[in-house]
Amino acid sequence: MRINPRQMEKMMKQMGMQTTQISADEVIIKRSDGGEIIIRDPEVSKIKMMGQESFQITGTVEERQEPEFSEDDIMMVSEQAGVSKEEALKALEEFGDIAGAILHLKK
Repeated sequence: MRINPRQMEKMMKQMGMQTTQISADEVIIKRSDGGEIIIRDPEVSKIKMMGQESFQITGTVEERQEPEFSEDDIMMVSEQAGVSKEEALKALEEFGDIAGAILHLKK
């Protein structure tokens, strides 16, 4: 059984639900473990019901785990490339590994 979208909207209003479509190119959810969930070409709906707001998101999902670098990794890159710790960390985050960061910074 298929429900007419107008009928669905009317039923939702009767139940006190309001929905709003939100235009978005990409949705990024930053996880507490440092990773990210990226939703490309999303369809985002904001749903308000009983004073609470929630979001419904559909799209193409991609998960990305952010690499974690130890203080020793940062120091090694900093010393080998002759740069500050901040520059070393930035290069590590950009290249994802110690060797790539050092080679990039030595250029």
